[in-house]
Amino acid sequence: MKQILAFGDSLTWGASPGGGRHPFEDRWTSVVEAALSGVRVIAEGLPGRTTAFDDPLAEVDRNGSRVLPILLGSHDPLDLVIVMLGTNELKGHICGKAAGSAEGIEKILEIVAGFSYCEAHAAPGAMIISPPHFRNPALPKVLTNRRDIEESLKLAPFYKAIADRRGCLFFDAATVAEASPIHGVHLNAENTRAIGATIAKFLKETDRL
Repeated sequence: MKQILAFGDSLTWGASPGGGRHPFEDRWTSVVEAALSGVRVIAEGLPGRTTAFDDPLAEVDRNGSRVLPILLGSHDPLDLVIVMLGTNELKGHICGKAAGSAEGIEKILEIVAGFSYCEAHAAPGAMIISPPHFRNPALPKVLTNRRDIEESLKLAPFYKAIADRRGCLFFDAATVAEASPIHGVHLNAENTRAIGATIAKFLKETDRL
């Protein structure tokens, strides 16, 4: 069986705009697994996770670059690592700039490529997902930490350039999904499922598993 590690934040965890978590079957990782025969998707999403930045306000370690090597080792062998991160870097007290998210993505890809995997298995492929754009919520105060909508629009071009340079797969989730007006960041079930369905179709068409 092929194995995919989905490494992300609350969008991978399945955060609902109204609070709580989407049912298992509505999370994009579950949709991908259901659509691909012989593929297991390991969902490793943590709300608030960043690529390589510390969050001084966090109760747990949200720096993805520190935990990723542990996950690569515990889930080895892997055929593909899908990374959807970068929105939390745009919080004002962490980084606030899309360029910082891009630098963090580079760091994550370096870890994936350079990890010491089991001798019998090659390093997995990598796929970068640029998350849906932020939007103005119905209640302005709901969009916390001064995340800049304009900066979120810059993520896809940065990520696409990185993917092209490194030979990684790339998908812009903003082409099929948009954030809920309730929150301005998180997705409703329909949009979350749309990401999963499109990723599954993309992987079938590219035959990269």
